This record gives sequence, structure tokens and C-alpha cells, in this order.
Amino acid sequence: MSNGKDANAAQNSSQMTLKECLDECMEALDLFLNNHFSESLERLRPRVNESMYHALIYATVLEMQAMMTFQHDDITNAGITMKSAQEVCQRFRRKSSALANKSVGDSLNEVQLHAEVCYAECQLQRAALTFLQDENMVSFIKGGIKVRNSYLIYKELHALIKSHNCLKGASHVHLEGGVSFGIGAFNLTLSLFPPRILKVLEFAGFSGDKDYGLSLLHDGATGVNLRSMLSAMLLLCYYTFLTFILGTGEGEVEEAERLLKPFRLRYPRGAIFLFFAGRTEEIKGNIDEAVALFEDGCKAQQAWKQFHHMCYWELMWCFTYKRAWKMAYFYADLLSQESRWSKAMYVYMKAAYLSMLPDDEDRPFGENEVQLFRQVPTFKQKIAGKSPPTEKFAIRKARRYKAACPHKLPVPVLEMMYMWNGFSMISKRPELTEGMLHTLVEAESTLVESLENEFSVDDRCVIHLLKGLCLKNQGLLQAAEESFRKVFSSEKKIRYDHYLVPNTLVELSLLYIDQGRREEAIRLLHKAKHNYKEYSMESRTQFRIHAALAKLKANTSEEEDTHL
Repeated sequence: MSNGKDANAAQNSSQMTLKECLDECMEALDLFLNNHFSESLERLRPRVNESMYHALIYATVLEMQAMMTFQHDDITNAGITMKSAQEVCQRFRRKSSALANKSVGDSLNEVQLHAEVCYAECQLQRAALTFLQDENMVSFIKGGIKVRNSYLIYKELHALIKSHNCLKGASHVHLEGGVSFGIGAFNLTLSLFPPRILKVLEFAGFSGDKDYGLSLLHDGATGVNLRSMLSAMLLLCYYTFLTFILGTGEGEVEEAERLLKPFRLRYPRGAIFLFFAGRTEEIKGNIDEAVALFEDGCKAQQAWKQFHHMCYWELMWCFTYKRAWKMAYFYADLLSQESRWSKAMYVYMKAAYLSMLPDDEDRPFGENEVQLFRQVPTFKQKIAGKSPPTEKFAIRKARRYKAACPHKLPVPVLEMMYMWNGFSMISKRPELTEGMLHTLVEAESTLVESLENEFSVDDRCVIHLLKGLCLKNQGLLQAAEESFRKVFSSEKKIRYDHYLVPNTLVELSLLYIDQGRREEAIRLLHKAKHNYKEYSMESRTQFRIHAALAKLKANTSEEEDTHL
């Protein structure tokens, strides 16, 4: 940026350039949302070395692609591009950029303010790539420092733009959108963490207020600014995924549909929005409508196959709910061949679907479930230095197939469906719940007729938990409670599946919440929280406990100790 007598002219020029850059980036984003991915990148590429917004959006698109392909080269390339984008942003920042210093904050011009928010966004995205790319502790710490630096910039900018002295230039709406996205994303994400973790994060300067985060993201998503789409996508992920996987399973479909409506009207063939529309129908129990939308999402574009993989994953579950095991297997097979995200999970699901077929029925492609189960551990991978919990779970469950004459898993598909909160999905469709209950009763009969073995108690308890969920869906609450209590009565005999008791406590507490038995629900949740450690998918269960206690507005602090 210029100094001396031409400073004012340079500043005016910069402001004009800023508006032009933002307009062109909005056009590029419009192309992206209309599935014109290559054209979007082509529109951005010529100015990535001179415009902070071109550099940021270009790098963001590459990062989205890298996260979906999970290819090492794509992740490396996205990291290099994002670092270059950060360097471009740095050129426009004030050299001494202590925003907390009132005199410095008030003297920043419009370009410098935008440079701050772009720089913070680059830091955050680079941190995400660091976690994906490297597995060593040093890289993990570096990523954590980037996250904190990003948060502090957002926090200072937020205070600054709320002050009366903040310069409001021609592109202020985009600045506000960027800050709302950053502060909203941090608050919403951190609010999901259990108190034990949140206390540590708050000590490091973070804060997590869910309602405040949602409010800011809604403001960002419903305004016309460069981050509207990012804010909307984060909210859609929260309403249609996070509340299910890490929450109590209700979802907020009406909010998701309200958010989607203007995007669906503007981008009727936009693959991203077809995907979320399919997800909302799936949550409502409209499985056929969801299948049609996911299939439309695949047909809408062929440039980014990674969008197809997101749809294949959901199609796999849609056919699972319908108990169409071979169709579900077909999508698991496609994922195992095309997607790098979790081969261990895809191969496990292939094996699981085949194991649900009658012994005398032909297997597709001549595959054998025992051989597939044995392959699962060979596909183990690490993200941010750790194996994903779902992969660990699949590997543990597949272990029994190492034996020369393995004991069959009774209902591996339904057990994994529970881990993704799929029984909530079918709760509004009595015929789907009835079908699952029929499958469980058949599996239970097979277990009764089989010789007792080291897995028998665990297998029976898996069925009791899942039967309880089906009975709850049917409104047979007393029968559901009895089924859950059968798991507790076998607690000391469970040998491998130690996740069953804490998860059953959570499910029984949710049943009590529905019955208005608040104090009993709280006692069970605290028992699940404090009395069980080091079991499969523990983090997910702890998130769900936190969500249930928050729903009850109960004290979630560690001091609320359990005399249980």
C-alpha cells in the first residue's frame, strides 16, 4: 500500500479495488453453487496474488475439495495455496496490528479491517489442514496455536465493529459477515463440548455460547455477503448432522428447511443444496423422497465426484432403513472403491450387509463377508494423529472373524446404525420400525438356538438395547424400559462391548425425559457420565450426555458429583 502524498488516492483506489474484488468473488461463488466448479476457480485464479479475497476464496474451494478427496497431494496443495493466501492477506494488514489497542483499532482503514478477517479465516483453515495432514504432536500444537490466533483476531474485530468509532466503508456488510461467521462458528462448535473440555478451552481464552453462536450465524446466513453460504452450510450441518450424531437425535428440520428455501430457489440444481434437502427429508422419515434428492444430487454434476460420495453415504443408510441390504451394500461398495475417507468403515459395512443375507443367498460379486471382515483392520488410518472412533469400533467388532470358525455378529448393520443415531430417523415411520424389530426378534431367536459362547451375553445385550429403541419408537415405553434394564442386569457379564451400559443409560434417560421424569433422567445421565470410562465411542456418548443435560437445563459441571 502507498505512503506519502498519494496516500489518500491510494486508499480510495484500494476501496474501489476492494469492492470490485468482492463483486467478482461473489460471482465466482455463484458459479460454484451452480456446480460450475472449474469456471469458478478460473474466475478467481488470475488475481490470487494481488487480491486477498480472490486468494482466500480460491484456497477455500481447494481446501473443500481436499477434505472430500482426502488425497495427500490435494491436502498438500491446498495447504500451500492457503499459506500463499495468508501471505497475500498479510500484505494488506497494518504492520502493528494489535487490535485490542483502541487507538490502533480506530485508525485501521477499510482494507486493513478486511485484511484482518481474511487473515483470521486463513489461519483457521490452515489449522484444519494441519490436523488432517500431519500426525505428530508438534504439528498438532502448531495447529492449535493457529486456531487460538484466529479466534483472538475474530474476538478483537467483533468488539471493534460493535464500537461506535468503527469505520463503516462501502463493503462493511462483507466485513460483518466474516466476523459473524468466525465468532458464530467458534461459539457454536465450542458449546457442543462437554464441560470438562470447555473449562480448559475457556482457560485458554475461548468461549462457547450456543444461542449466541446460532444467532450470529443466522445473521450471516440470511444477509447478502460473501460468507452467507459458509454460515448457511455450517448451520445446515449443525441442524441435520451434529444434533443427531452428537446430540439427542431430534434435529431441527424446520430451521434447516427455512434456511434452505432461498438457496433452493436460487440454485435449484445446486448439488450442495440438493444434498441437504435430501438430508432434511431423511430426518422427516420421507425415505423415498430423500433417495430421489440424493440421486438428483449425483446427476446434477459430474465434475466433483466427492459430492457423489456424500450422497452415496446417505443412500446407503436410506436403503438400510428400508432393510434393502443388497442396495445398501451396493453403495458401501461404491464408497470402498471411490472414496478415501474411511475404507475400513466402508469395507466393514459391506461385510455387515452381506452378513444380514440368508446363508443360502448368493452374494454380489462373489464376495464373502468373513473375508471382508478380516480385511477391515488393514485399512486403518489416522486423522489428526488418531484413528477415527467409528473405524476403531468397526475394527474391534471385526476381530471375532479372525478365528478359524468365527461366531457371527448378530446384527452388525443395526448396531452401526445406532452409532449414527439411525433409530431416530425411522421413529416417524412405524412400518420401518416394525421391520427393524422383526429383524431383531429373528436374530434373538437365532441366538437362543445357538450354543453359548464367549460373545453370547454381549450379543444378547446389543439386541436388548436396539429392541428397546424400536419399542420406544412404537410408544411401548414400559416394554422399552424393560428391554433396557436387561442390559443393566447383565453388566458384570459383558466381556467386550463395554459401550452398551453407558449408552443404555443415556437411552433410558431420554425415555424418562419423554415421560417427564426429570430427576431420574438426570441421575442416570450423571451415572453414565462419571462411572464409565475407556469404552468404544466414548467421546460421542459424552457429547450426547452433555446435550441431554443441556436440554434438561441441569447442572453439567463436574462438581455435580455422583454419589451413584
